[in-house]
Amino acid sequence: MGNRSALMRYALLAIGWLSVALGVIGIFLPVLPTTPFLLLAAACFARSSPRFYHWLVEHPRLGPWIKDYLDGNGIPLKGKVYAIGLMWLSIGVSCYLVPLFWARGFMLTSAVLVTIYILRQKTLPPR
Repeated sequence: MGNRSALMRYALLAIGWLSVALGVIGIFLPVLPTTPFLLLAAACFARSSPRFYHWLVEHPRLGPWIKDYLDGNGIPLKGKVYAIGLMWLSIGVSCYLVPLFWARGFMLTSAVLVTIYILRQKTLPPR
Protein backbone atom coordinates (compact mmCIF):
# COMPACT_ATOMS: atom_id res chain seq x y z
CA MET A 1 0.00 0.00 0.00
CA GLY A 2 2.93 2.36 0.65
CA ASN A 3 4.13 2.06 -2.95
CA ARG A 4 0.71 2.95 -4.26
CA SER A 5 0.44 6.08 -2.12
CA ALA A 6 3.98 7.14 -3.10
CA LEU A 7 3.10 6.64 -6.76
CA MET A 8 -0.06 8.72 -6.30
CA ARG A 9 1.92 11.47 -4.57
CA TYR A 10 4.44 11.62 -7.43
CA ALA A 11 1.64 11.62 -10.02
CA LEU A 12 -0.07 14.52 -8.23
CA LEU A 13 3.22 16.40 -8.01
CA ALA A 14 3.84 15.89 -11.74
CA ILE A 15 0.33 17.02 -12.65
CA GLY A 16 0.68 19.96 -10.28
CA TRP A 17 3.95 21.18 -11.81
CA LEU A 18 2.66 20.65 -15.35
CA SER A 19 -0.38 22.74 -14.41
CA VAL A 20 1.83 25.47 -12.96
CA ALA A 21 3.83 25.53 -16.21
CA LEU A 22 0.67 25.72 -18.33
CA GLY A 23 -0.78 28.40 -16.05
CA VAL A 24 2.36 30.52 -16.38
CA ILE A 25 2.29 30.10 -20.16
CA GLY A 26 -1.38 31.13 -20.03
CA ILE A 27 -0.41 34.47 -18.50
CA PHE A 28 1.31 35.33 -21.78
CA LEU A 29 -0.88 33.41 -24.26
CA PRO A 30 -4.46 34.66 -24.26
CA VAL A 31 -5.85 31.37 -25.61
CA LEU A 32 -4.58 29.35 -22.63
CA PRO A 33 -6.50 29.84 -19.36
CA THR A 34 -4.34 30.64 -16.34
CA THR A 35 -6.72 30.33 -13.40
CA PRO A 36 -8.02 26.78 -14.03
CA PHE A 37 -4.48 25.41 -14.39
CA LEU A 38 -3.33 27.12 -11.21
CA LEU A 39 -6.41 25.84 -9.36
CA LEU A 40 -5.62 22.33 -10.56
CA ALA A 41 -2.03 22.76 -9.40
CA ALA A 42 -3.22 23.96 -5.98
CA ALA A 43 -5.55 20.96 -5.66
CA CYS A 44 -2.76 18.54 -6.61
CA PHE A 45 -0.28 20.16 -4.24
CA ALA A 46 -2.83 20.22 -1.40
CA ARG A 47 -2.96 16.41 -1.65
CA SER A 48 0.74 15.79 -2.26
CA SER A 49 2.94 18.56 -0.84
CA PRO A 50 1.93 21.17 1.74
CA ARG A 51 5.22 22.96 1.01
CA PHE A 52 4.46 23.41 -2.70
CA TYR A 53 0.83 24.30 -1.95
CA HIS A 54 1.94 27.06 0.40
CA TRP A 55 4.54 28.24 -2.13
CA LEU A 56 1.92 28.49 -4.89
CA VAL A 57 -0.79 30.19 -2.84
CA GLU A 58 1.66 32.69 -1.31
CA HIS A 59 3.60 33.34 -4.53
CA PRO A 60 3.56 37.10 -5.26
CA ARG A 61 2.73 36.64 -8.97
CA LEU A 62 0.80 33.34 -9.09
CA GLY A 63 -1.00 33.45 -5.74
CA PRO A 64 -3.41 36.26 -6.64
CA TRP A 65 -4.72 34.26 -9.62
CA ILE A 66 -6.12 31.61 -7.28
CA LYS A 67 -6.47 33.30 -3.88
CA ASP A 68 -9.78 34.93 -4.73
CA TYR A 69 -11.28 31.55 -5.62
CA LEU A 70 -9.81 29.85 -2.55
CA ASP A 71 -11.12 32.67 -0.34
CA GLY A 72 -14.60 32.26 -1.83
CA ASN A 73 -14.56 35.57 -3.72
CA GLY A 74 -15.14 34.01 -7.13
CA ILE A 75 -13.52 33.43 -10.51
CA PRO A 76 -12.78 36.25 -12.96
CA LEU A 77 -15.21 36.36 -15.90
CA LYS A 78 -12.29 35.96 -18.32
CA GLY A 79 -11.24 32.77 -16.48
CA LYS A 80 -14.76 31.37 -16.70
CA VAL A 81 -15.05 32.15 -20.42
CA TYR A 82 -11.65 30.63 -21.24
CA ALA A 83 -12.20 27.55 -19.09
CA ILE A 84 -15.63 26.79 -20.54
CA GLY A 85 -14.69 27.70 -24.11
CA LEU A 86 -11.50 25.65 -24.22
CA MET A 87 -13.12 22.74 -22.44
CA TRP A 88 -15.94 22.59 -25.01
CA LEU A 89 -13.48 23.01 -27.87
CA SER A 90 -11.34 20.12 -26.62
CA ILE A 91 -14.41 17.96 -25.88
CA GLY A 92 -15.76 18.70 -29.36
CA VAL A 93 -12.49 17.67 -31.01
CA SER A 94 -12.31 14.58 -28.79
CA CYS A 95 -15.88 13.58 -29.66
CA TYR A 96 -15.06 13.97 -33.34
CA LEU A 97 -11.94 11.81 -33.02
CA VAL A 98 -13.36 9.13 -30.70
CA PRO A 99 -16.03 7.03 -32.44
CA LEU A 100 -17.19 5.22 -29.27
CA PHE A 101 -20.70 6.28 -28.29
CA TRP A 102 -20.19 5.62 -24.56
CA ALA A 103 -16.96 7.66 -24.54
CA ARG A 104 -18.69 10.57 -26.26
CA GLY A 105 -21.51 10.36 -23.74
CA PHE A 106 -19.07 10.38 -20.84
CA MET A 107 -17.13 13.35 -22.25
CA LEU A 108 -20.28 15.36 -22.97
CA THR A 109 -21.78 14.59 -19.56
CA SER A 110 -18.53 15.62 -17.87
CA ALA A 111 -18.41 18.85 -19.88
CA VAL A 112 -22.00 19.73 -18.96
CA LEU A 113 -21.36 19.08 -15.25
CA VAL A 114 -18.13 21.09 -15.20
CA THR A 115 -19.82 23.94 -17.10
CA ILE A 116 -22.62 24.01 -14.53
CA TYR A 117 -20.10 24.01 -11.71
CA ILE A 118 -18.11 26.90 -13.20
CA LEU A 119 -21.23 28.94 -13.95
CA ARG A 120 -22.50 28.47 -10.41
CA GLN A 121 -19.31 29.94 -8.94
CA LYS A 122 -19.32 33.61 -8.05
CA THR A 123 -17.92 35.91 -10.70
CA LEU A 124 -15.13 38.07 -9.36
CA PRO A 125 -15.90 41.74 -10.07
CA PRO A 126 -13.26 43.55 -12.15
CA ARG A 127 -10.69 45.53 -10.17
